[in-house]
Amino acid sequence: MKPPVKNRRVKKFELKFKFNLKNILLWLLVGWIALSFFFSFSSQLTEETKVPLSQILADIKAKKIKQVEVEDSKLVATYEDEKVLISRKEPGVSFAEVLEASNISPEEVGLVVKEPALSKFWLDLLSTILPIGLMAIFLLFIFKQARGAQESIFSFGRSKARLFAKGKQSMSFNDVAGVEEAKRELEEVVDFLKHPGKYRRLGARTPKGVLLIGPSGTGKTLLAKATAGEANVSFFSMAGSEFMEMLVGVGASRVRDLFLTAKKAAPSIIFIDEIEAIGRHRGLGGFAGGHSEQEQTLNQILVEMDGFEPNTAVLVLAATNRPDLLDPALLRPGRFDRRIALDMPDIEDRKAILAIHARGKPFIKNLDWDKASRRTAGFSGADLENMLNEAAILAARDSRKAIDMNDIEEASTKVKLGPEKKRLQTDEERRMTAFHEAGHALVAHHLPHMDPVHRISIVSRGMAMGFTMIPPKKDRYTETQSHLSETIASLLGGRAAEELIFSEFTGGSASDIDKATMIARRMVVDFGMSKLGPIYLGPQIEAAEYGRSWVQPTEISPEMQAKVDGEIKRIADESYQRALEILKASKQKLGLVAEKLIKQETIDGEEFEKLMKQKKSSSAPK
Repeated sequence: MKPPVKNRRVKKFELKFKFNLKNILLWLLVGWIALSFFFSFSSQLTEETKVPLSQILADIKAKKIKQVEVEDSKLVATYEDEKVLISRKEPGVSFAEVLEASNISPEEVGLVVKEPALSKFWLDLLSTILPIGLMAIFLLFIFKQARGAQESIFSFGRSKARLFAKGKQSMSFNDVAGVEEAKRELEEVVDFLKHPGKYRRLGARTPKGVLLIGPSGTGKTLLAKATAGEANVSFFSMAGSEFMEMLVGVGASRVRDLFLTAKKAAPSIIFIDEIEAIGRHRGLGGFAGGHSEQEQTLNQILVEMDGFEPNTAVLVLAATNRPDLLDPALLRPGRFDRRIALDMPDIEDRKAILAIHARGKPFIKNLDWDKASRRTAGFSGADLENMLNEAAILAARDSRKAIDMNDIEEASTKVKLGPEKKRLQTDEERRMTAFHEAGHALVAHHLPHMDPVHRISIVSRGMAMGFTMIPPKKDRYTETQSHLSETIASLLGGRAAEELIFSEFTGGSASDIDKATMIARRMVVDFGMSKLGPIYLGPQIEAAEYGRSWVQPTEISPEMQAKVDGEIKRIADESYQRALEILKASKQKLGLVAEKLIKQETIDGEEFEKLMKQKKSSSAPK
C-alpha cells in the first residue's frame, strides 16, 4: 500500500509546484515594475548633481579639480574641497582627446580610467531581457489558460471514469466476507475473464453484465473491486450520476467514450455504482419525455451492451439498492445476464466480517467474538467496520493499548442509537423513564418466545430518553404469529408500566406505539394473521422480477376497511392487556429494576437476570 501513497504525494507536490510557479512569475513581474520605478527615481536624484562638460573643462583649467574618473561615457570630477560633480561625454570619444581639443594637457589633471564593470554589463543585459522574458511568459500563461478553457468546453463528452490499471487493484475475494453466495457467482465471471478460450470452444459467451442488488453497506462496491483484483484486469469505476450534465447528449457521449476506452483495454471491467440514477424506468409516471438527458444516456447504455461482439472481454458490473426503479429493458437477458442479491449478514457472516476489519487493530486476549457477532444483529458490513473504528477511537481516547469488549459494546450502541446525551432531567422524569424501560424488559422476560434482554439504560441517545435492547439470540428468517404478538406486548410494556405506577401517560411511548401499530397492520393486511383470514389486503404491485411498472392500491370496500382497522385495534388492545397483567403480577420486580436503573443508569443482561432471580421482598413501588 506504500507506492500509491507515494504517488499521491508526488502528484500533490507537482500541483503545489505549478501553483507556486504561477505565483513566482507574478511576483517577478511586480518586482520588475517596482525596480524600474526605483531606478527611475534614483536616476532623477542623480540628475541634480550633473553639470555640463564645458564647466568641468573650465574648472580643470582653473586648477579646481584634483582628479577625474572616467568610466565609459561617465565623468566623475572630484574638487579640491572634496565636492563631486558628474558629467557626460560623447560615447566612443576618449576623454584624453577631449582634453587635447581644449588645449589641456592630461598631466594637468589626475586622470583615472575605469574599465566597465562586468556586473554592469550583466545588469544592463538583464534590465533589457528580463522585462521582455517576463512579458512573454505571462502572455504564454494567459494563452495556455484560454486554450485549456476552450478545450474544457469540448471535453463534456469525455468519460470521467476512474481507472485502476491492470495489476494495481490489490483487493481480492479474501478481503470480502459475508457474501459467500455472491462470491461463488462472481468466481465464474472471473474465470470467464481469465480463460475465455475454454468457454468459447463450447459455444458459451461471456456474460455482458452483472447487477449487484442489496441494501446500503452490504459490500457491493467492495465486491466489484475484489472481482477486478481477482481477474487482474483493468477496472473502470464511475457513479451513475457522473454521466448526467445539464446539456442534453453529454451523458450518451460519456457512455460511448467509456465503452470505447474499456474495449481498447480489454479484458476489463466497467463498474457503474448507483445505476438507478441513469437506469430509471423510462416514462415512469408519464412525466419523462423521450428526449430527456436521462433517457438518452440509458438508451446509449442499452445500445453499447447490445453492440458487444461475442469475443469482447468487457464485463459491466452495476450496483443498486433500488432495483424496483430500473427499466425492464436494462434487465433483460443479453444485457445484465446475472443478478446477484446481497443480504444483511447473518451471525457467521458477521463474525467473518469482524475478523477482516479487525486486522491491524490490537484487541485484548480471549475477546468473545461470538458475543460481538450476536450483539450486532441487523448490522451491515459498513456498520461493523464503523463499529470497530469507533471502538478503536474509544480505546485511544482513554490512552489504552488494546480494545476490549466494553469498547465494542459502547461502539455498537453508538452506531445503532447515537452518542450519549447528558440531558438535564428532573428526578421525576428520570424515575418515569426508569419504570418505562423496566416495563419493556419485564414483559419481554416473561414472554416465552422473546429473546433475552441484553441491556437496559436511561441514558439518552439520539431522540430517545432511554432504551431497552433485545437483540435476537439467533438469526430469524421467518416470523410466527406468537412472536409478533409478543413483540407488540413488549413494545407496549413501557406504556403499561406508566399506567400501573403513575396512573399517567407520557409522550415517550410514541415510537413504541408506532412500531406496534405497524406490526399489527402487517399481521392483518399482509400476513393474514387475524380473524379476517388469509386475505391479502395490501397494495397490488404489478412488476417484473426486478423492475417496476406501477403500484396500485387494493380496492376494498369501506366495510372491509373498518374490519381491518378493528382487527388492528383488537391485536393492539389484547397485547397491551397482556403486558399490563404481567407487570401487575411482577410489580415488586418492576420497582427493583427501576430503582437499580435510577442508581446506575444502565443494567446489562446478566445483572438483569440476577435481579429477576432475587427473592421477593416486602418493598414495592408506590
